[in-house]
Amino acid sequence: MIRSFLRSLVDGPFARQLRRFVIVGIVAAGVQMGLLWAFVDSAGLHYLLGAVIAIEITIVLSYVLNNAWTFEASQNTGTTEYLAGLLKTNVVRGTAIPIQLGVLFGFVEWVHVPYLLANGMAIALSGVYRYVLDARWTWGS
Repeated sequence: MIRSFLRSLVDGPFARQLRRFVIVGIVAAGVQMGLLWAFVDSAGLHYLLGAVIAIEITIVLSYVLNNAWTFEASQNTGTTEYLAGLLKTNVVRGTAIPIQLGVLFGFVEWVHVPYLLANGMAIALSGVYRYVLDARWTWGS
C-alpha cells in the first residue's frame, strides 16, 4: 500500500492532485503542530483539547489552500458553492477527528510517545481517509 501510494505520487492519473494535497497537508500539519504546542505548552490546555482546536483551525486553512490550488480544476467558486464546500470538508475532516484523536491518545497514553510526535503520526494515518473523501465528495474529482 505504501509503495503504490508513493508510486502514485510520481506517475498516477491523480499524481499532480495528490502531490498538491500532500504539500497542503504538510503545511497544515506544520501549522497544526505549532498551534498544538502553543495551546499545550504555552496556554496549558490538555493535549486532546488543544488538538481539537488546532485541528479545526487547520481544517479551514486546508480547505482554502486545497480549493485554490489542489482542486483548482473543480474548485468551489461563488459564495454558496464555497461555503457548501467548506461545510463538506468540515464533515469529512470532522469525521476524521475521532480517528486522529484516538491514534493520538493511544500513542501518548499506551505507548508513551510524546504528544507532538504522536500527533504527527495521527495526522499521517488519517490523511488517506481525508484525501479519498475530500477528493470524491467535497470537490467531486
